[in-house]
Amino acid sequence: MYPSVKAVIPGDNHTLTVFFDNGEDGLLDMRPMLDFGVFQRLKDHDSFRLVRVAFDTIEWPCGVDLDPEFVYARCMARKPAAPR
Repeated sequence: MYPSVKAVIPGDNHTLTVFFDNGEDGLLDMRPMLDFGVFQRLKDHDSFRLVRVAFDTIEWPCGVDLDPEFVYARCMARKPAAPR
């Protein structure tokens, strides 16, 4: 099972800081997706900043949402490995 999104903060350059219910957080870079399908609606920075938590993931009022497993996996993939 994946952690639920508890909070999201939009940043500059189409990035999101995402906080999960397991205490982890990560950065989600949306730039690679902005040229495809419904994600083009988020190119406008004002629209992008309207991101909100919905159930266990994130969504925008324009109808765009993301799979919660995708959000968690992308956020954790950007984190450096923990030192041993």
